[in-house]
Amino acid sequence: MIRGARLRPAVSEQRVGLDPEQALLDLNLLLVFEAMLLHQNVTAAAAHNGLTQSAMSNALGRLRRHYDDPLFVNTRSGMLPTPRALELARPLTRALTLVRTADQRDKGFDPEQSKRTYRFHMTDIGEMVFLPPLVKRLDEIGASVKVETTQLASSEIAERLESGEIDFAAGYLPSLSKSVEQAPLFRETYVCVTRRSHPVGRDGGLTLEKFQAGSHVLIESMGSDHKNVERKLAEQGIKREFALRVPHYLVIPMILSGTDYIVTVPRRAAEAFATLAPMRIHPMPIAIPSFDVSLFWHPRFREDPPIEWMRNLMVELFKDARQLKAKRS
Repeated sequence: MIRGARLRPAVSEQRVGLDPEQALLDLNLLLVFEAMLLHQNVTAAAAHNGLTQSAMSNALGRLRRHYDDPLFVNTRSGMLPTPRALELARPLTRALTLVRTADQRDKGFDPEQSKRTYRFHMTDIGEMVFLPPLVKRLDEIGASVKVETTQLASSEIAERLESGEIDFAAGYLPSLSKSVEQAPLFRETYVCVTRRSHPVGRDGGLTLEKFQAGSHVLIESMGSDHKNVERKLAEQGIKREFALRVPHYLVIPMILSGTDYIVTVPRRAAEAFATLAPMRIHPMPIAIPSFDVSLFWHPRFREDPPIEWMRNLMVELFKDARQLKAKRS
């Protein structure tokens, strides 16, 4: 959920709860519900809202009485939302978003003063590519906003953008619903990566014959749509032997450094791997179309000042990176 700048008056141990004179829910309790939905843990949710654990427990009790439902139940996986809580999630999130948007429009958005937390969908390799430049820029300009990332199944992203549970999705997501808006950040190509001393680097480099004869690693990362390679190779009758299938990118440098495996990844992922272990980046031995990596958001929040500010920052930041790369080459 979006944490954003807190509503005023700020949540406090004295004021969290229902107004005994009113049947309406205190807006501050919506922040409590949002934090519980995000963290599914009373201690973490309390820290999220700047409350003590006892104040958070008291607020959760008031929420439960108001809705006549447990809302969050202890399990081995944390305090999971009940069906009633899941039913409430979207309308309550929308209510918070409307209040925050109106509040920001009245006050203007100041990134140096805002405590807004931006939530992004990114794969693990997306985090390696996007987060270092982004957090560096936020530090340079003195922004006090925060960033959180989550990894969702592709089928969930559009709905989470619409509900406001995430602000942005960043990556290669061609299957994302047309109901969302996007801005291209950079053009990307596929390459192959091996350990630096891999035998395929000798005698003419990585040829198609060596590519087909090699042992490969397949990355099947949740929330990523990198099926281009498999489809294009299959169309041309090219088969590979997969010695290993993994759901994450970040383990790849450690695996490659001790094996003769080959992995096919986007170039920026390969460059990130090379900062972690001695790697050799090889051009693909067969033509695979390049693709756009983009930033996605829902049109409901297009004119929300904090969303507009971060959107412009991301586009500017990675446009600059693209221009610098072109100048070097």
